[in-house]
Amino acid sequence: MAELLYRLGRFSARRHWTVVVAWLAVLAVTAGTYVAFAGTLSSSITLPDTPTTRVSAQLERDFEGTGGGNGAIVVETTDGAAFTAEQRRAVADLLDRVGEVDEVSEVSDPFATQDQLDASARKVADGKQQLNDGLNQLKTAQDQVDAGRAGVEAQREQARQAGTLDAATRAALADAEAQLDAGQVRIDRNRAKVVEQQPALEQGITLSRLSSGFRTVSEDGSAAVANVTFDVAINEVSLEAKAEIEDLVTGADIDGVELYPSQDIAQTVPSILGPGEVAGVVVAAIVLFVMLGTLLGAALPLVTALLGVGVASLASLSFSGVVDFVSVTPVLGVMLGLAVGIDYSLFIINRHRRQLKQGADLHESIGLANGTSGNAVVFAGVTVIVALLALNVTGVPFLGLMGTVGGVAVLVAILMAVTLTPAVLSLVGRRILGRRERARLDSGEHAADPTAITARDTPMSTRRALATLGVGVVALLAVAAPATQMRLGLPDGSTQPPDTAAYQAYEVQADKLGEGANGPLLVVADLPSAVAEDGVVAEQATIAEQVGRTWSVEAVVPIGVSKDRTALAFQVVPTGSPSSESTAELVQNLRTLEPVTTSGERATLGVAGNASAGIDISDKLASVLPVYLVLVVGLSLLILVLVFRSILVPLTATLGFVLSLLAAFGGITAIFQLGFLADLFGVHAPGPVLSFLPIIATGILFGLAMDYQLFLVSGMREAYAHGAPARVAVQHGLHAGRSVVTAAAIIMISVFAGFVFSHDATIKPIGFGLAFGVLLDAFVVRMLLIPAAMHLLGEAAWWLPKWLDRILPDVDVEGARLERSHPVHEDAEVAGDAPAGRHAATS
Repeated sequence: MAELLYRLGRFSARRHWTVVVAWLAVLAVTAGTYVAFAGTLSSSITLPDTPTTRVSAQLERDFEGTGGGNGAIVVETTDGAAFTAEQRRAVADLLDRVGEVDEVSEVSDPFATQDQLDASARKVADGKQQLNDGLNQLKTAQDQVDAGRAGVEAQREQARQAGTLDAATRAALADAEAQLDAGQVRIDRNRAKVVEQQPALEQGITLSRLSSGFRTVSEDGSAAVANVTFDVAINEVSLEAKAEIEDLVTGADIDGVELYPSQDIAQTVPSILGPGEVAGVVVAAIVLFVMLGTLLGAALPLVTALLGVGVASLASLSFSGVVDFVSVTPVLGVMLGLAVGIDYSLFIINRHRRQLKQGADLHESIGLANGTSGNAVVFAGVTVIVALLALNVTGVPFLGLMGTVGGVAVLVAILMAVTLTPAVLSLVGRRILGRRERARLDSGEHAADPTAITARDTPMSTRRALATLGVGVVALLAVAAPATQMRLGLPDGSTQPPDTAAYQAYEVQADKLGEGANGPLLVVADLPSAVAEDGVVAEQATIAEQVGRTWSVEAVVPIGVSKDRTALAFQVVPTGSPSSESTAELVQNLRTLEPVTTSGERATLGVAGNASAGIDISDKLASVLPVYLVLVVGLSLLILVLVFRSILVPLTATLGFVLSLLAAFGGITAIFQLGFLADLFGVHAPGPVLSFLPIIATGILFGLAMDYQLFLVSGMREAYAHGAPARVAVQHGLHAGRSVVTAAAIIMISVFAGFVFSHDATIKPIGFGLAFGVLLDAFVVRMLLIPAAMHLLGEAAWWLPKWLDRILPDVDVEGARLERSHPVHEDAEVAGDAPAGRHAATS
């Protein structure tokens, strides 16, 4: 591979204009395919075949008008007073226009709905009062009849004792008894009617009581929520339809009324490059200038990285017309493309500059830099790509697509680094060096060979190594501690920027109608057998009563019966917000609840809705994270054993990666869930950690950790293989690679950190997690813990069983053989000059 890249580097240097024009042509082609074939992006994250999707499919299949997606339009008076009649009419007219938008099947009038709810409640209350009045009247009549019977019997006994119980008296008493019997018959008849009507009335009372917590207009009459039902699932609603609704809502000029579309309607695609991202690139440019000493040198990695990001992003988005793209997917590609594109180009440029200062020929230096550092770039980049593509084994489609797009961005960055970077280096010639550096070269002064062992490579003390390792591990574990409380979830309206309509809609509903109004659940009860038409209400009341007794339920509202009457649908309003622990527990409790039907058999419950979908996605991702982590750790061990031909070096590297990963999770949890330093990072509503962040961070940070491990420890390995004592080799490799890895890590951190200040609640935690993870892994693990651990291991760090040494191929990541066959100076040390007998086979 090193020889091939050497030739590719020399070819690119000689045919620099051909390579530059070829890449510009690729950019033009991808731009054309993007314009021709790109589709729309969605902010909705869905998974196939989850409990929620199965219930949603059942609703769409078996129920009338309940299977489509739902959004809301929230209206509020500006002065906090109740809506006037004129304002109600204006809102109703607006909702009628929204109902005419394509893909909208129905828009409810919240005022009419609330009037119906109130009328139904009054009717039930009136019925209850009439029942009570009737029962009181029956009791009074029964008391009168009972008193009459007692009076007749008393008269009969009195006449008998007086001896006046003659035929006339008996006849009069019999007539009185007959009248009382007739009255009793009427009482019994009326009582039977009451008894017959009482169950239905009690069912109505039950349903009215359970649904009393559901409102479409606030109790003070100052806020209302109109439900918008679509023909298709919410993630399938086109952006054009949502945009049209937004335009109607934001363009409505209703005096004294504010209108806000909910997050399901007001979904926006995050910007790929905002002020924060640009600031990150500026910081990267400053680091490059400090590292390379020239503006031209600082500009080259930025230009190649930006061009690579353009090619990768346009190429990936060209498929968005046939594949469902989550809006965060291209942003992740931009993050990775920028970060690794700058770093990979920097590694090659830095090597080329070093060789030029040693007196190498321009094209020869470019070829050598491409064959050595470029070879390491290819290997490191492929490691990142493999980790990203491994996301496809999780069985989560949108996650696999994110990994694939990220992998494409890294692949393009690799190709740019090993082709365009040599071409541009050829174009700029010796101007890649500063004026003073060129002047020293012209005077015949050459830089010293940085691979030579010097006094600065004196090993650290064992005490220092022990202290560094102990303090570092304890510190990382302390930072990781909050991760034990990590909860996963998806962003809701509360996490959106406070100046957005989605946030305002969420806050109004939470304040005026309760937290649960932002995430009602759809519950389907599958009955053991079809219910009779006249028994539907009784069955609804029976099941709703049991659902309502479940902890954290605010209201239960029947919303439909399946066509074959074998299932009932309810809307359940939780007491907590969509992302609260109580709502997640409620979903699980409902799914395990088996309510008893009127026939005494058991029904089963299914749960759907936006809150339920988020919970299902989080549960799925939480379940695949350990599997993916084991896969990545196993991959890490195999790759590092192959590269470093050692057992203990891969183990320390992998343990270090796990430590930095857990610490990154701890930082994410502390800030975005627990609210620590929330104001500093612009987190106004701490909540669950973004559900797919841990698994995405695992893949990306694994790849980047292996990059830094490779560029630092490979220098240690080469020094040891060429005869340096093990502990001297540790210091030599650290000093040789520290400056370029430091610059690369700062660049990576600055690029990722730029996304922390994104307004999008999905992008912000991803940017922080990656920036914080790279910070910990590069500066704590790779530059402190790994050197300390390898110092303590000494010679044992490079132990490898002989049988394994024989079968492992020599990948020569740093291109050592290429350096020996193409020395910078003719009198350079050849392989035979190295001390014999020590690891000659591994050099």
